[in-house]
Amino acid sequence: MTIRLPGSDGALRTYEPRTEPLAVSPGTPFTSRTVFSAAHVVADPYADVSPDSPAAVDWDATLAFRRHLWSHGLGVAEAMDTAQRGMGLDWAGAAELIRRSAAEAKSVGGLIACGVGTDQLSVTEVGYPYGLAEIRAAYEEQLAVVEESGARAILMASRALAAVAKRPEDYLEVYGHLLRQASEPVILHWLGPMFDPALEGYWGATDLDAATRTFLDVIAAHPDKVDGIKVSLLDAQREIDIRRRLPQGVRCYTGDDFNYPELIAGDEQGFSHALLGIFDPLGPLAAQAVRVLDTGDVKGFRELLDPTVELSRHLFQTPTRFYKTGVVFLAWLAGHQSHFTMVGGLQSARSLPHFAKAYELADGLGLFPDPKRAEERMKTLLSVYGVDQ
Repeated sequence: MTIRLPGSDGALRTYEPRTEPLAVSPGTPFTSRTVFSAAHVVADPYADVSPDSPAAVDWDATLAFRRHLWSHGLGVAEAMDTAQRGMGLDWAGAAELIRRSAAEAKSVGGLIACGVGTDQLSVTEVGYPYGLAEIRAAYEEQLAVVEESGARAILMASRALAAVAKRPEDYLEVYGHLLRQASEPVILHWLGPMFDPALEGYWGATDLDAATRTFLDVIAAHPDKVDGIKVSLLDAQREIDIRRRLPQGVRCYTGDDFNYPELIAGDEQGFSHALLGIFDPLGPLAAQAVRVLDTGDVKGFRELLDPTVELSRHLFQTPTRFYKTGVVFLAWLAGHQSHFTMVGGLQSARSLPHFAKAYELADGLGLFPDPKRAEERMKTLLSVYGVDQ
């Protein structure tokens, strides 16, 4: 069987899907790396909502996907940008997601960490009319929800703080206040503007060297309260430089969806753990690769994971913030949800040629447990766009 797919030039080409998936199965816990997958949410396709409505979530399917990740040994990074925080999922929805996922993690013994931000502070027509005290209070409210759920906290970058802070010292004040009161060590997340343009100039500078100094100053002042950092700048060398400057015991979790194999593999001076959106669609394959790495087989690890980079770079191509659309698209093709609908209507954020290339790359990797079902669903989507087979 073949399928006709549109290319970037609009012309149709013939592709022959594979007939068997990659053979992977759940295995033993990881021993050499801590690995989180930032997980997407599944929308309720029958809800009568508009793009401006609060998110309508299919809780059963959303939690089932998290159980899928846990079954392969991956941790779940919950209520992050992959779950459409600030792009369809508001704080009320995120709080419910955190509570439900944390309870589910307890029931199955799954590893979970949850995002803490300030997205209950809405932007107005004059911007963010708040002071640092209000931003701290918003962070505190969310931190309390995560800690009460029993999950580890991930202090995410704040659009409000990026807009209100006037100098690096403002970041030191806000983060220092939060770290002093956190009951357990947290993960700090530096999300670059390619993922969210509103975060341009985070840590008080557009110059990344200056921003890095402030970021490291925050950690150096409270090393006992920082479990690790997640760096999402899509700059491998910068991540390596930051990793080498961390205090003893503070982990680096790569968030680099372009260069993750080399960063996780590491070098003679260290390595990165992982907290990645691309490990949502790559979950079972990524888990298998890490188990190979656990044996000390770096070459085997790279042989499994390096071929996935082309798919990841495709999903995360500019505008990078719309990578969530490709992640959910692949979850639908893989059978983790019955529909291709997203909160906020974000399923419309990528083009048909983009979907076609994502399908081809994912199929080539053997990511679909049922390749025939994935092919049929791809043909259904193509027919909606008027592509006859």
